[in-house]
Amino acid sequence: MWRTRAAAACVICRSLANSSYGIKRKSPLQNLHLVSRSIHHPYYPSAKFQRPPLRISIQQLSSLNRLPLHKTKLLNVKHGYQSHRNFWLARLASRLLRVRYLILGSAVGGGYTAKKTYEQWKDMMPDLEDYKWIVPDFIWELDELVDFEKLLKALPDADDLAKLMPDFDKIGESLASLKGFLSPGSPGETAFRATDQGYDSDKQFKKGLLGELILLQQQIQQHEEEARRAAGFSSQQKRKVSDKEKIDQLQEELLRTQLKYQRMLERLEKENKELRKLVLQRDDKGIHQRKLKKSLIDMYSEVLDILSDYDASYNTQDHLPRVVVVGDQSAGKTSVLEMIAQARIFPRGSGEMMTRSPVKVTLSEGPHHVALFKDSSREFDLTKEEDLAALRNEIEIRMRNSVKEGCTVSTETISLSVKGPGLQRMVLVDLPGVISTVTSGMAPDTKETIFSISKAYMQNPNAIILCIQDGSVDAERSIVTDLVSQMDPQGKRTIFVLTKVDLAEKNVASPNRIQQIIEGKLFPMKALGYFAVVTGKGNSSESIESIKEYEEEFFQNSKLLKTSMLKAHQVTTKNLSLAVSDCFWKMVRESVEQQADAFKATRFNLETEWKNNYPRLRELDRNELFEKAKNEILDEVISLTQVTPKHWEEMLEKTLWERVSTHVIENIYLPAAQTANSGTFNTTVDIKLKQWTDKQLPNKAVEVAWETLQEEFSRFMTEKKGKEHDDIFDKLKQAVKEETIKRHKWNERAEDSLRVIQHNALEDRSISDKQQWDAAIHFMEETLQSRLKDTESVIEDMVGPDWKKRWLHWVGRTKEQNIRNETKNELEKLIKCNEDHPAYLANDEVTTVRKNLEARGVAVDPCLIKDTWHQIYRRYFLKSALNHCNLCRRGFYYYQKHFVDSELECNDIVLFWRIQRMLAITANTLRQQLTNTEVRRLEKNVKEVLEDFAEDNEKKVMLLTGKRVQLAEDLKKVREIQEKLEAFIEALHQEK
Repeated sequence: MWRTRAAAACVICRSLANSSYGIKRKSPLQNLHLVSRSIHHPYYPSAKFQRPPLRISIQQLSSLNRLPLHKTKLLNVKHGYQSHRNFWLARLASRLLRVRYLILGSAVGGGYTAKKTYEQWKDMMPDLEDYKWIVPDFIWELDELVDFEKLLKALPDADDLAKLMPDFDKIGESLASLKGFLSPGSPGETAFRATDQGYDSDKQFKKGLLGELILLQQQIQQHEEEARRAAGFSSQQKRKVSDKEKIDQLQEELLRTQLKYQRMLERLEKENKELRKLVLQRDDKGIHQRKLKKSLIDMYSEVLDILSDYDASYNTQDHLPRVVVVGDQSAGKTSVLEMIAQARIFPRGSGEMMTRSPVKVTLSEGPHHVALFKDSSREFDLTKEEDLAALRNEIEIRMRNSVKEGCTVSTETISLSVKGPGLQRMVLVDLPGVISTVTSGMAPDTKETIFSISKAYMQNPNAIILCIQDGSVDAERSIVTDLVSQMDPQGKRTIFVLTKVDLAEKNVASPNRIQQIIEGKLFPMKALGYFAVVTGKGNSSESIESIKEYEEEFFQNSKLLKTSMLKAHQVTTKNLSLAVSDCFWKMVRESVEQQADAFKATRFNLETEWKNNYPRLRELDRNELFEKAKNEILDEVISLTQVTPKHWEEMLEKTLWERVSTHVIENIYLPAAQTANSGTFNTTVDIKLKQWTDKQLPNKAVEVAWETLQEEFSRFMTEKKGKEHDDIFDKLKQAVKEETIKRHKWNERAEDSLRVIQHNALEDRSISDKQQWDAAIHFMEETLQSRLKDTESVIEDMVGPDWKKRWLHWVGRTKEQNIRNETKNELEKLIKCNEDHPAYLANDEVTTVRKNLEARGVAVDPCLIKDTWHQIYRRYFLKSALNHCNLCRRGFYYYQKHFVDSELECNDIVLFWRIQRMLAITANTLRQQLTNTEVRRLEKNVKEVLEDFAEDNEKKVMLLTGKRVQLAEDLKKVREIQEKLEAFIEALHQEK
C-alpha cells in the first residue's frame, strides 16, 4: 500500500516537473518539503538532501573574502516511472486553490498588522524636530562638502585591503599560547601580578585601548623577566643563549608594536584635537546662535578666585581641591607646569628665585591657545613668541609688585587662565621653591615664609600635592619630601614626579636607584603614583614640541624602560597630566558638596548676626556703600551750581576786602593822607593803585575766589542732613574733598583778564549820583571804625586795663604795661601840642620823650617809644578821618564843582568809592568764572577722584571701615561662594 502511494506521488512529481505552467526549476524535487521527499522516495534518505547554497554578495571592503567558500553540490536523483491516476488533476487544483486563499489571507492580515504596529511605534517615538540644533550644521552639509563617490573610488581594492589586515591565524595561535601560559599553576601566572606599591591607584589609567596595551606590555615584561630568571637556572649553555635571544627578539617586537600603536593613537588624538578645535571655532562664531555656558573648570576657578579675594592670606580653610605644585628651588616645577600647559609661560632664570608669589593656573579646553589674567581682558596668543615674551614679562612685573618692601616673597595669588585644544581641565597653584639657605639679597625670613605658604596650601585635606624632585641631584639633598611627608603621611593625595631623568640616567652609577625612587622605596614619603619626566635639555629657548619629541625619543631608547625599571604608564608628562587631571576631578566630586554645605552654614550664621545688630539697615557691602556715597557727593557738587549769583558776589566781595583792606589803609590811604594838598594826594593814590593792580591785586582776587569755592564745597560736603546722615561716609567725603582740592587749579588766564578789568575800574573817578556818594562814605566809615576798634584793642593790651576795670574786676597792670601807659601819656601830650604832626617821630622828639620819662623814674627804650607812637598816632588819624567823613556827607555838591571855591576837600571819599567799585566789579567777574568754568571743572575733578578711588580697593578698605562694613562684606562673599558652588555642583551632576 505504501509502495503504491509512493509511486503515485512520484508520478505527481514528474508531472509537476514536466508541466508547462511557465515555472522553470533547476531541481523540481527540491521545491518539495523535506518530509514529503522522505515519504515519496523512501529509497532516497532525507539526510542526504542539501540546502540550496546561500548566494550572498560579499562586500569588497570585507576581510572575509580571503576565506574559501565551499559550494554545495546537489546529488543527481533518478526517479523511476510511477503509475498515475486520472483524478490527480482535480486534487491538485483543489490544493492549489486552498494554498492561494491561505497566502492571500495571510498577506492581507500580516500587512494590516504590520501597518498597525508601525503606526503605534511611530506614535511612541518622541518628536526630534526641536533637537536638530544638537547636531552641528556642517554634519548636514557633509554631502555637499564631501564627494563620497570620489572617495569610494579612491579606496583600495579588496585584495589590497586584505594584505593590510593582520593574520588572524597567527593571532589565534599567539592567544592560545598566551592562554596556556596564563592558566592556573603555570610558571608565568605570577608574572602578571602587580608588584609596585601604587598598583591599585594605577587601575584608573588602564581604560580604553591604550590602557589595555599598557597592561599587556606590563604582563609580557613580567613574563620576560620570569623567563630570564628561569633561563639562568638552566644547565645547558646553548639553551640559555637561545632563551636570551628569544627574549630579546620578543622584547624588540613588543617595543615595535608599542611604538606602532602609540603612533596610531597619537595620530587619532591629533585628528580629534583638530576636529574639536574646528567645532569650537565654528561654535565660537555663533553658527548655532545659542548662548554658550561656562565650562566646569571656569566655574570652579571663579569660586577659587572669590575665595582668594575673600581671604588673601588663605586663612578661611575652604578645603576645596587644588593641585599644589611644590618642590625644591630649580627642581623643574615651572618646566613641568609649562609642559602640562603646553606653552613657555613663566619667567625663567639660571639658579635664581623666579617664582616669588603663588600663581594659580586654570587649564581648560578652547579653540585657541591663549592666556589671560583674571583682572584683565587682554588675551595673549601662546602660538606667537611676542605674546609669550609679553606674558612672561607681565607675570614677572606682577610678582615684583606683589612683594612688599623688605620682603622676598609674597602671599598674594596671581590668577592666570590658559585655554587651548587638548588641555586637561584642572586648577594648579605654583608655589615658590623651597630653599635650605637664605642668600644675600633675600629677606631674613624668606625661608620661613616659603615654608608657611607651602604648609598653608598643603594642609588643605582635599589638595592634591604634586611633589617635584630633581633627578639629577642626590635624593638625600631634597627638602620638600620631608615637608610633604609631614602634610600627607599616608600619601593619599600626593603624586611624586622625578624630573631630569635623562641627566639622572647619565650621572647615576646604579640605575636601580632610580627604580627605587619610582617604586617609593628610597624615600619614607608615600604617594598615590610615581612618574618620571624629561622637561628639556636645559635650553630656555626650546619649544614645547621639541621638548616633547626629545622626551619621547629618550624614553624609547632608555634602558630604564627596556629593562622594565620604569613602566610605560609612569613616564612622559602627557601621562602625568592625565593622571593629575583624573585625581583632581575625583577629589572635586568627592568633596565639593561637603564644602557647599559648610559655606551654607556660614552664610546662615552671618545673616543671623546682621539681623540682630542692624535690623533696619540694608546689607550693603563696601562697593555698594561706595556707590551710595558717590551719588551723595555728586549731588552735593551739583548743589554748587544752585548757589545764587548774589550769594557768590557778597561772599567774594566781603572776603576780598578782608584780604586787601590792610594794604589799602596802610600802604595807600595813610601815605597819601600825609601829603600837603589834594593834587599830591591824587597823584600818590594813582601811583599806588597802579602798582598794586599790576602785581598783587589780581593774584589776591583769584586766591579769594578759589578759597571761597573751597569753603562752599566743604560746607556742602560736611553738612549733616538730619536723621539721614550716615557718619560711615565722613572719612570718604573728607578724602574726596582733599584730593579734589589738591588736583584743582584755577585757570591761569583768569589773572590777565582780571587785571585789565580792575585797572579800568580803579581809573574811574566819576561818582554819578548822591546815592553812590553816600554809599562810599558809609563804606569808608565802616572801614575806619573797624580799624579804630582794632587799634583801641591793641592799645588796651599795651597799657593794660583802665581804672574802671581795675576797680570793678580787681585786675592790675604789669610793670611793662605801666611803662607803656606812661609812654602813651607823654606821646598824647605831644599830639595835643601839634595836631598836624606827621606820622613819624623825629629823633629829637624821641629823645625828649625818653628824658621826660626818665625824669619821672621810668626807663624807656627808644624802640618802645616808636612802637607806642605808631598806635597812638593811628588812633588819632582814624578819629580825624571819621570826623572828616561826617563833614563830607554834604560835600557831593562841591564834588560836582570839583571843590572850586570851597575849603572842603573829600578826595579820600573818592578813593574809597573807587575801591568799592573795583571790589564789586571784581566780585562779579569772579562769580562768572566760578559758575561758568570752575564749578564744572571742580565737578569733573570730583568724578575723576571717585573713579580712581573706585579702582583702588585698598583706598576703599581704608576709608570705609567698621564692623557693619566688614560683616556685610563677609556676607556678600560667602553668599556668592555658596551660590557659585551650587551652580557648579548642578553642572557637575549634569555632566555625569
